[in-house]
Amino acid sequence: MYVIVVGAGDIGTPLVELGTRTGHDIVVIERDEQKAQQISKEYDCLVLNEDATRNETLAEAGAEEADAIVSTTDVDATNIMVCLLAEEFAVPSIVSVVHDPEHMPVFRKIGVNTIENPQRLIAEYLFRAISRPAVVDFMRIGDEAEVFEITVREDAPIAGLSLTEVGQQSLLSDDDLIVAIERDGVADPITPRGKTRVEPGDLVTVYSATGATAALTDVFGHHEDHTR
Repeated sequence: MYVIVVGAGDIGTPLVELGTRTGHDIVVIERDEQKAQQISKEYDCLVLNEDATRNETLAEAGAEEADAIVSTTDVDATNIMVCLLAEEFAVPSIVSVVHDPEHMPVFRKIGVNTIENPQRLIAEYLFRAISRPAVVDFMRIGDEAEVFEITVREDAPIAGLSLTEVGQQSLLSDDDLIVAIERDGVADPITPRGKTRVEPGDLVTVYSATGATAALTDVFGHHEDHTR
């Protein structure tokens, strides 16, 4: 895959590292000369020390042949301009970071895939780690719904029960659903069915329309969340 990365800062640099490490063709456009030189030294990619908001720069980067362009600068106006120019080159996949939520409608209007305020997402993840330590990993869907992973403890109310029994005992509400189970000694994740039993030590993936509340994590044996 041929990818143009605009910006070699805290977001763009890891993206360049991942892309080059996995064998993709990466072109980096970075206006800061020092950052451009550093990327050129560290990674096997073409680096242009140019202004990405100029049509000529994207042409030099090979935008006509690019599969994707990702704009990661810390200025939304710059990212918007890059995306508009990328559309002129008919780049199939255009992705941008958005720092100010008020600018989101502009990006949506021009049909760009967006990543909203990465710093805020990191802060939210870290806050979840201290406020809900039982949750291994999570992804927010909409305003309240979440998909999260949690380990089943020995004394969990759900431990040893089949999903049918879980339903009969009303341990999970209609808004909660176990969608996958990872178990030691089993190579692939288990797709739960009615007869599937939830065992102590299982890492379960849960969808909840109301999120990983303390009442829900209790079901999996994690009562410590009440103290936070």
